[in-house]
Amino acid sequence: MSVAFRRESDEEHLEPKFELPIPPGPNLVTPRGFELIRARNEELEAKLESQMSEEERKSVLRDAKYWRQRLASAELAPPADGSEVALGTRVTFVRNGQTQTLDVVGHDESEPSANRVAFTAPLVRALMGAEIGDEVEFASDDEPILILAVTASSV
Repeated sequence: MSVAFRRESDEEHLEPKFELPIPPGPNLVTPRGFELIRARNEELEAKLESQMSEEERKSVLRDAKYWRQRLASAELAPPADGSEVALGTRVTFVRNGQTQTLDVVGHDESEPSANRVAFTAPLVRALMGAEIGDEVEFASDDEPILILAVTASSV
């Protein structure tokens, strides 16, 4: 039967709702990342205390399950000293003739538009352990990436 002849309340044609996937591997976080996870968890727990529709409650519960697990599994990464690219550092480098700066953060803290990139991202994995002056090969780049600066990140 065509969807045009169904009642709007028929749920069989709605998109299925899936659990939020938990990233594989350890849940390493910066102190900032840990606070973001804790705050998000508290926000959702408080929201579950309020009145809401059954559908909204299901959505909040789905999110809460994810954030509860992320809070429970969070491991603070060792403090970075800035001598090499690691979780919790800010790195400046030249790639394909362009200078870029990014902060290496945990998965849930990642925000590429703000130059905060997860330590699990392919580019960051290639840079991990590099020191100032190192040249790092990456994917199909014609030239190696040149590390200009590494500092312990304050963000």
